[in-house]
Amino acid sequence: MTVGIDPTAPPSGTGCTECDQGGGWWVHLRRCAQCGHVGCCDSSPAQHATAHFHATGHPVVQSFEPGEDWFWDYGREVGVVGPALAEPTSHPEDQPTPGPAGRVPENWRDLVR
Repeated sequence: MTVGIDPTAPPSGTGCTECDQGGGWWVHLRRCAQCGHVGCCDSSPAQHATAHFHATGHPVVQSFEPGEDWFWDYGREVGVVGPALAEPTSHPEDQPTPGPAGRVPENWRDLVR
């Protein structure tokens, strides 16, 4: 097994775990390749995927966007190659980006970096 990657760990849900709990929203989603935690990207207001890395030390994420399968290693700050992860490998295609529906402010572009 590649360090930081467990291909059997299922995703924690279809959206950012912390944003869903707190009523927030995200631009894109990232999935921890070690435990399956789904968090929001660094362009999102709360940046929960990076916060998960800092809290747990789990270094590798994979995009959780439909049609994307790239991995990123936060510890080394490089893209990496990884195995296929447990399904599902993205949020549902009918879930909008940014998302989720109904929680994204109209001026979202002004609120992200």
